[in-house]
Formats: sequence, structure tokens, C-alpha cells
Amino acid sequence: MTRAATVFIVDDDRDFAQSLGWVVQAAGFPVETYGSAQEFSKAFDVARRGCLVLDVRLRGTSGLELLDQLARRGVRLPIIMMTGFGDFSTAVRALKGGAVDIVQKPVDHEALLTRIREALATEEKAQLTRGESLTAMERLKELTPRERVVLDLVVVGKSSKEIANDLELGVRTVETHRAHAMEKMGAKSSADLVRLVLLARMAS
Repeated sequence: MTRAATVFIVDDDRDFAQSLGWVVQAAGFPVETYGSAQEFSKAFDVARRGCLVLDVRLRGTSGLELLDQLARRGVRLPIIMMTGFGDFSTAVRALKGGAVDIVQKPVDHEALLTRIREALATEEKAQLTRGESLTAMERLKELTPRERVVLDLVVVGKSSKEIANDLELGVRTVETHRAHAMEKMGAKSSADLVRLVLLARMAS
């Protein structure tokens, strides 16, 4: 069973983190709070879904350093940074490091909740796309070598007649290979077939 998306809050001001956690929880989100980057890193499972609300200036490992660490681990969790300083260079570094947004302290709760909802919606869409990509990649492996060749030519926009000429096959034979490839990929149309092939390539 898939676990619900969780909002993870990391701030070394534990009273602030707990207070913010109550606000987010009251809005209907599961919440976990952590007092340091190290504490979060130790507890976090990369398979978890959700959104990370992270303070820039933490004692020990900073929020920006944690941002870099998560990127190296391949963590795709959307990250909203919080800063009490608001300097431009920090915002730029955070966004370049993979943060989806940066908010100023004291935090406007309604604005933050809006950003959290947007981040979770984006994360859910990305999760579905990753799942579809992996499925398409597995289905692509089920194609015969000839079906795969025909499929590759379909993806670059060639017609059945052009593919038949290229491969020195009959048009009906090409269309049979094409139909088998569509069936195995679960495609409803040629356009859908191309989309699934591109998703499979993303996964690989």
C-alpha cells in the first residue's frame, strides 16, 4: 500500500518547527518535524513521497548543504526553502540546487500552504510519470527485434510505406509489426505509441 505524501519540516528552532507542523497538519497533511539536517537524513527513506520544508541556516549541516546532499542521492522530493535573511544569492543558490521555491521568515502560513499544495501536486504528477516510464520500458523489452526496428522508424515519423521501402518488406508486413508493437506497448494510437516510447527512453 502506498504511503500518503508527507510534509517534512526541518528547522533547528524546534518550537517554530512544531508550531509550523501544527498549521500544516491542521490543513490536512501528514507532518514530520526534524531539528537538524543530520536528523532528517538519518530518518529519511528515499522511497517516501511528499514535500520538504527546509530552513536555509541550520546549525551543523546547513539547509543548502542538505539540498546538495539530497541531489547527490537522487532524491526527487520537492523542496521549499525558508530564510530569515532573504539575500538574493541564497535564493539563487537554493533554486539552482533544486529547490522549487523559497519563502521569507516570518512565514505567511497561507502562502506556504499554497506552495506546499502546488509542490505535492507536481510531485504526484512526476511520480505517475516515473511509474508510466518504467512500465513503458518493461513493455519495450517484450518487442521482437523486428518490431523494435519498425517502432523506431514510426517514432521518427515514417509512414508504413516508407518503412517498408527502408526494410525491404511488404507494407502489410510492416503494418502487422506495427500493430503488434502497439498492442504490446498498450498504445491506443500512433501518437500514444510515440509518447510511450519517449517515456521508456526517459526511464532507461
